[in-house]
Amino acid sequence: MKTKAAVLFEANKKLEICNVDLAKPQKGEVCVEMKAAGVCHTDYSVMKGQLNAPLPAILGHEGAGVVIEVGDGVSDIQLGDHVIPLWRLSCGECEYCLRRRPALCAVGSKIRSSGRMSDGRSRFSFKGKEIFHFAGVSAFSNFSVIPEGAVLKISKDLPFDLAALIGCSVITGVGSAMNAAEMRPGCSVAVFGAGGIGVNVIQGAILEGAKEIIAIDQYDSRLEQAKTFGATKLINSKKEDPVAAIRQFTNERGVDFAFEAVGLPITIQQAYESLSKAGKAIVIGIPSNTAKISISAVPLVFEERTITGSLYGSASPRLDIPKMINLYKDGKLNLEKLLTNQYPLEEINEAYDAMMSGESLRSVVTF
Repeated sequence: MKTKAAVLFEANKKLEICNVDLAKPQKGEVCVEMKAAGVCHTDYSVMKGQLNAPLPAILGHEGAGVVIEVGDGVSDIQLGDHVIPLWRLSCGECEYCLRRRPALCAVGSKIRSSGRMSDGRSRFSFKGKEIFHFAGVSAFSNFSVIPEGAVLKISKDLPFDLAALIGCSVITGVGSAMNAAEMRPGCSVAVFGAGGIGVNVIQGAILEGAKEIIAIDQYDSRLEQAKTFGATKLINSKKEDPVAAIRQFTNERGVDFAFEAVGLPITIQQAYESLSKAGKAIVIGIPSNTAKISISAVPLVFEERTITGSLYGSASPRLDIPKMINLYKDGKLNLEKLLTNQYPLEEINEAYDAMMSGESLRSVVTF
């Protein structure tokens, strides 16, 4: 079948809208008609050559849609099911899956690095040449073939545009606060980067009982949005040193938890430097392939600071996504305010321009 898709043929080029060929789902796979796909910075990092991925590829890993076809052996997913793709396929049996850390499973890593399905072939092609999958999802396509184990059935009353956000932005931000930080009520938090991921960290921190939440960003518009999500103090990093400002806000103590949602060495270092004794820095922004950090080792020992990474919110998506959907339905997570813009697929490059200029908090492409 034919599908309209946004294809990245090479790094540092615009996404091109093409009608590509899509093969039928094979054993253990399903075909999903995408209804919405999130505009996420991770895809932008691939577009700019800062994150490795096989090219040419159809990007997009944050989506929601309807199952229109199933391959042989598919048992848990049926035609007409509404689903969220899971961009880190997991086997459910390895040591990481059994430790409730499925994002670290080697199965998902293999699909992401190869750009192909488990049989070693891509289901996409254009003019007879192979087009790679991205993260096993390729949500920037009207239709996509995905492993059955990488889709999660959701209720049909959840709007597709909001459901798409849960698959990455929400589970990454809220999940990191709930799973990676081990917060305690009354703690203090700094969030470096007040974009779509950062404001979800803020939402998660509030759910975990944080008392003071400091948002740091270079755009005043995003800082004002962070305030509406619950940030208690705002720092524009273009106008003042965020570490010094955090020390001033906390009477030189520093914060208990610092989340880095940008992926730059400088902000990772600043998050670490802003910590209190026994503080913990959680890096959730995706760094470039060559990024390295340099931190002072003395506080690591004498102040017992911790720095760690968190992928996919350190979550178990099949358990945590339903919880987050319930939190939304109970009025404890705000998704409507998170979604600032919608674009047709043909305007996907404009959507990324708006994201990088700070105009949008979280946008989706709709089909």
